[in-house]
Amino acid sequence: MFNNIYLTGYRCTGKTTVGRLLAERMHRHVVDTDGFIVGYAGASVDEIVKRDGWEGFRKLERFALRQVADGEKAVVATGGGIVLSPENRRLMRGSGVVIWLKARVHTLARRMAADEATATQRPSLTGARVEDEIASVLAERDPLYREAAHVTIETDGMSPDEVAEEILRQVKDV
Repeated sequence: MFNNIYLTGYRCTGKTTVGRLLAERMHRHVVDTDGFIVGYAGASVDEIVKRDGWEGFRKLERFALRQVADGEKAVVATGGGIVLSPENRRLMRGSGVVIWLKARVHTLARRMAADEATATQRPSLTGARVEDEIASVLAERDPLYREAAHVTIETDGMSPDEVAEEILRQVKDV
């Protein structure tokens, strides 16, 4: 039996929302790595990035992931860039099942526009227009998400409940 279930994917693919639903159905606790970092650092992701740069944030992200990987069975909603580190990809694959929640660029842009946290707590990664940024970042990260993932779920047109149920179907045999 596996230890953790890691939800990976770009911003607004539903990792946090689906993570809560999945944890409830599996009788596990849920950990949001960004929430862990914010609590540990006493600052928002945006403040951490402004203060320490993305490199400083990524160091905190690796620390958070190591703490979670060594903990009890959990559903872990990861930050979108957690796959950038080869160490993180190995650690997730070695300590659980990695689920890649995937969505098309226009779906992500629509979800981001509707998400208050995106505007107030999540800094731009490139400074480009939203759809251009999404396309550019996905071009870089898709191979890393693919490498990390045991299971990929296309979330376009699915509700968070439907995504959680699909994950349950996919992991029951893992």
